[in-house]
Order: sequence, then C-alpha cells, then structure tokens
Amino acid sequence: MEELNVNAQALVEYANVLKAISHPARLCIVKGLVKEGPSNVSNMHVCLELAQSTVSQHLSRLKSAGIIKGERNGTEIIYSIDNDFVAEIVKNMND
Repeated sequence: MEELNVNAQALVEYANVLKAISHPARLCIVKGLVKEGPSNVSNMHVCLELAQSTVSQHLSRLKSAGIIKGERNGTEIIYSIDNDFVAEIVKNMND
C-alpha cells in the first residue's frame, strides 16, 4: 500500500470544523446563512423556533470555531459565513 501524505494539523482543523457544524441547530444556522445571507439572532431564533439564548449559544460555538463572524450594526450583531470550506460543504448538501 502506498504511504499516505497526510497533513495531520489540517485534518485536526477539518475535524474541529465538522464537529462544530455537527449539531442540527448549528447546521441549520449555517445553511440559512449560506442560502439567505447575513442575519441577526432575532431572525434566526424565530426561524429555528428556539429560544434566543439557545441560538446565541450555538452562534458562539460557530464563531469560536471560525465558521461565522459577527459585525455590530447599531444595537444588533449581523452574522455571516466566514469559512469557505464550510460554505462549500453546505452548498453541496441535498435538501
């Protein structure tokens, strides 16, 4: 068998990103941001039918994983995708 040329650090980073989007609510958030574009937590919590605090916790996890970013606009934060790898994964998912 031919020896695999593997970048172990890249695999760890990919695994961490995949773990972050493995929760159904977080995957739904990411899919929504890819499909609909930037959004705030208020819009997301209504769409997801989850408490705003729960959505905020999921957003925090996605942000710390480097998948999304948040930009302040007055009193609200607008979230958007900040990871092309994840965006491509989600775009290739069948609905």
